[in-house]
Amino acid sequence: MAFARAARRPLGVFFYSASGRFSSGNEYSTVTSKLESLSQYKSSVLPGYASPVRGFGNFLRGFSSEAPAVADQMSLIKQLRQRTSAPIKDVKASLVECNWDLEAAQKDLRKRGKVLASKKSSRTAAEGMLAVAQNEGKVAVIELNCETDFVARNDIFQYLALAMAKHALLIDNTSQQVSGVFHFGPELFEELKLNLDHPKVNGETTVSNAVTEVAAIMGENVKFRRGFLLSKSSAGVLSAYLHTCPQPGLGRIAGIVSLEVEGETTQLEALQRVGSELAMHVVAAKPLFLSKDLVSSEAIANEREILKSQAESTAKSQMAVEKMVEGRLRKYFEEVALMEQKFIMNDAINIKTLVDNLSKEVGSPVKVANFLRVEVGEGIEKLEASDEPVAQTA
Repeated sequence: MAFARAARRPLGVFFYSASGRFSSGNEYSTVTSKLESLSQYKSSVLPGYASPVRGFGNFLRGFSSEAPAVADQMSLIKQLRQRTSAPIKDVKASLVECNWDLEAAQKDLRKRGKVLASKKSSRTAAEGMLAVAQNEGKVAVIELNCETDFVARNDIFQYLALAMAKHALLIDNTSQQVSGVFHFGPELFEELKLNLDHPKVNGETTVSNAVTEVAAIMGENVKFRRGFLLSKSSAGVLSAYLHTCPQPGLGRIAGIVSLEVEGETTQLEALQRVGSELAMHVVAAKPLFLSKDLVSSEAIANEREILKSQAESTAKSQMAVEKMVEGRLRKYFEEVALMEQKFIMNDAINIKTLVDNLSKEVGSPVKVANFLRVEVGEGIEKLEASDEPVAQTA
């Protein structure tokens, strides 16, 4: 027992000196020099002996690395978080990886984000926003999809959607017919250059890269799905209406109407008023065709077959069945053809009567040249059922 206590005593004294008095440089150097002398002696007596001083010195130097102080680290994490909106865990990991170099860490985060975005690109993206931009002769509508409504309400996501819609006005659609609807997809739009000016996404980049960067920031699958351009003739107006509109130019459902007037007219205010009402009507009434003359023969044949089957189940005569089919077919036209629909603001008249009244008001013949109704996510479930890529094609 006495021997054991005597053996433990020098060890306790050593740890006391090593741990409690290292604040003094002299004591540290004294202990170090004694250890060094002892190591030199053992090295000369015992070949292959490794000095413990070197390992001890490396241990101490580990606490004096080039990493900044805790307060500086928190400041860098905050700055990078504000720049990128990336999760704090990823922000800190990139800073540590890049030895707390802010610019290098930002580049590293972008690389990480692109990898994550590519992994999430197969997820269903049925939420999102429609963005509408307009100039004197065109209206552009683009659909930007994401996975959740939460991301669709995000400022960065909405900024990108509006920037894309404004840039879509630059697409050349002169080859199409006047007042026609020009549809374009990712293959035409994604390689065009955008000039972004947002604190989190800025600089010149392609549409595709901008979408990928926003997807990395949001942590969701973000995709540009489709876009439309409507043009008008020199004499006429383009009117747009957005439903569920969080800010000007954005919404979940868009209605666009092109009105044309023969000759010159000074009654532009009346045209714009009725055009806005018609755009709202298109959103609410969901027409599929401009007029009954434009309803496809295939759609008529399918509807006639359904109506005939329903009428025959009443066990009435063939003549009665034919009359029932024709009457219900007229009702069908009133549901799907814009010019035959009852006006939602005054169901005593239909759209054809509304336009005729407008012609009398402005003193020149007016016609609805075209219309467009777009809704976020429409058709995506159908695409999933047919195993086609989700949120990529209209």
